[in-house]
Amino acid sequence: MSQVYLFDWGDTLMVDFPEFSGKMCSWKKVEAVQGANLTLSKLSKNSQIYIATGALESTVDEIRSAFSQVDLDQYITGYFCTTNLGVEKGSSIFFKTILEKLKLHPRDVTMVGDSLSRDIEPALKLGLNVVWFCKNEPNSTNTNIQVISKLSELCELE
Repeated sequence: MSQVYLFDWGDTLMVDFPEFSGKMCSWKKVEAVQGANLTLSKLSKNSQIYIATGALESTVDEIRSAFSQVDLDQYITGYFCTTNLGVEKGSSIFFKTILEKLKLHPRDVTMVGDSLSRDIEPALKLGLNVVWFCKNEPNSTNTNIQVISKLSELCELE
């Protein structure tokens, strides 16, 4: 089991509705991805859970507010985003900055996300464990990438 899990936000733990724009905490409708509550509940018993999001508009408090609207905030240890890291997501520098803040080695951290290019590949390049939450047929032949199609499968990997 991983010591720390980093989760992407939109379409990994919370539904990213395309009809809404702006800060998710202000949307008329917010919803957790199916299985998110149960998965985080189980994982948080033995691991720390952090959010590693590329959201550019939201502050940590606004991100926390969105998570509280779907009762996921109770499982989350902390939040990493552009506003508190000073680095945009999409490169290994983003994850290197998180590792430095947590004072952890890459092998102790697992990144879970739905974007191969923004979540998985940069984390893998740095040596983190990765789990690609891919609802469709994966388009990568990289055998170092574990793939799940439902969040609940994450608990079965442990």
